[in-house]
Amino acid sequence: MTQEQDGAIGDALTLLEAVVRSRLAAGDAGTSYVASLAAKGRGKIAQKLGEEATETVIAALTEDDAALTGEAADLVFHLTVVLAERGIGWDAVAAELARRHGISGHAEKAARAQ
Repeated sequence: MTQEQDGAIGDALTLLEAVVRSRLAAGDAGTSYVASLAAKGRGKIAQKLGEEATETVIAALTEDDAALTGEAADLVFHLTVVLAERGIGWDAVAAELARRHGISGHAEKAARAQ
């Protein structure tokens, strides 16, 4: 990944998080999908995230790259809503990824089991 691409994804996630947080704060379920989803509660938000994860898996197995890209975007969007509703930002996710960098995936998983 180039620095330009890295900046693009960071910028996109920062903007998305800001919009989601703004819509959660405004709470206008009549005009905002994010607010209408939040009004249904954390369980509904999590359910929607699960649906999008399943759709992403199906696209990965059976659809073309464009369909997978679209489903991945939906998944990231709904993950952003879940995180924002819990008060967690992408900066916390980035910090956790940075913490794990250079650690074997097997070792990291084994450490979580303890």
